[in-house]
Amino acid sequence: MTNDTVLNIQDVTVDFDGFCALLRVNVAVKRNTIHFFIGPNGAGKTTLLDIICAKTKATDGECTFYPENRSPVKLTGMKEYKIVGEGIGRKFQVPSVFVNLSVIENMVLSLKDNKSIWQSIFYRISKEEEKSINEILEAVDLLDKKDEKAGSLAHGQKQWLEIAMQLVQKPEIIMLDEPAAGMGKPETYKTGEILKKIKDQCTIIIVEHDMDFVKQISDCVTVLHEGKVLLEGDCDLVLANKTVQEVYLGRGGERNAEN
Repeated sequence: MTNDTVLNIQDVTVDFDGFCALLRVNVAVKRNTIHFFIGPNGAGKTTLLDIICAKTKATDGECTFYPENRSPVKLTGMKEYKIVGEGIGRKFQVPSVFVNLSVIENMVLSLKDNKSIWQSIFYRISKEEEKSINEILEAVDLLDKKDEKAGSLAHGQKQWLEIAMQLVQKPEIIMLDEPAAGMGKPETYKTGEILKKIKDQCTIIIVEHDMDFVKQISDCVTVLHEGKVLLEGDCDLVLANKTVQEVYLGRGGERNAEN
């Protein structure tokens, strides 16, 4: 395994009582990149994220995480919360922020050693923690909103807050499920620019169907079709491929492709 690989997915198969959602999927995700998984309906994109974070069990194959300055970690068979503790975070499509708490309270709540809402209100953060939180909020353009209730934020801002809540835990990998969903073009573009800024801090894995968003920020794109890897490479290579155009783009599919 090369030193720049942060996650290796090897021969992963998922069989749901005869329906093969994934079949011998092999993908190596490089460190500090933005890696997209795209594909038409039923391609297995979200199932693959579920395998990485142990929400779903693989029928066969395994996923191995290669953290910096630590020994490799076999994710297959681990509990979800232990995978989070190893440094792999996941954000789902719908923002899950605490709307009645302020932005800063949401951030404090996300600190690794401080999990209860009660603690988030009364916990006094250290100067180092405060500095880290402010830097992250500045990176996602929410520093001037830190004392406002999360419920008052626009949809895109809630998405950025949840990304910030992942970052404060200092993960090495963040997995995002359709982060641009429900956004207009300006918000989508800004989300892309935010993700480009933070990829120096962690690897970003994204399931997405908005091809403009993929073109804007992708380092590598893996196309899934019927549970298999159809093609992998940079965005231009993928979009120029006739087979990809036939099975994915030709179906009017990139904006309707779900999981």
